[in-house]
Amino acid sequence: MEVKSVFDREFAPYGRVHEGYELSGLLAAMDVIPLPEEGTAYQPAIESLEAQPVFRQFEEHAYGGMPVQLGMCWGRNTRLNCLEYHRDSEFNVGTDDFILLLAKQDEIVDGVLDTAKVKAFRVPAGVLVEVYATTLHYAPCHTDAAKGFRVAVALPRGTNTGKPELIDIYGDSELLWARNKWLLAHPESDEAKQGAYVGLNGENIDIKDQI
Repeated sequence: MEVKSVFDREFAPYGRVHEGYELSGLLAAMDVIPLPEEGTAYQPAIESLEAQPVFRQFEEHAYGGMPVQLGMCWGRNTRLNCLEYHRDSEFNVGTDDFILLLAKQDEIVDGVLDTAKVKAFRVPAGVLVEVYATTLHYAPCHTDAAKGFRVAVALPRGTNTGKPELIDIYGDSELLWARNKWLLAHPESDEAKQGAYVGLNGENIDIKDQI
C-alpha cells in the first residue's frame, strides 16, 4: 500500500489541513502521557488537554460554538481492524508523524466495505487535520514503533461515550457502537469478537512493511 501525504491532492476528498491553531501547549501536554504497554488506548476527554488554550479555539472556530471534547488516542498500531464514522468532522494532531487509514462512507455497499478501497495518508508531527464526517477512519498507525503515536482527538462532546438504546428505524442502528460512533469491524478484529457489526470484507490491512 502506498502511503501518501495529507498535503497531496488525493487527501482532499477525505479531509483538509488547518493552520492558525495554537498547538504547542496541547502537544506538550500530550507528550507527558505514557504509552500503554501494548496496543492502543483512547479517552474521549482528558482534563489536561482541555485545559490548553487551543480547546477554546476548537469550540469557537472548528465547531462554530458547539460544545466539544478533547481527548487522545495513543499507543502502537499498524493494522486496519475497523472503520468508523461520526455525523461530524473529527480533528487530529499528533506529537509525532502518524498514518491514517481512510475510506469513504459512500463506498459502503449493502452495509459492507471492501478494504481494497482503503487509502493511507501520513500526517506530519504538529499538523492539524480535519477528517470529514463522510470519511471512514479508526485508530492511527505509528511510523516509528519506538515512539508509537499520540494523537489528539477533538469531537462534539459526548461522542464515543456510552451507546444509547435505539429502535432501528433508519437502517444503520446495528452499526452503532457508541454515542455518535458507527462502526464496521473486520472479522479478525477484537471488536468483531466483542459483537461489533462485521462490515469490512477483504484483507485486514497491515502497513508494518510500509513504514
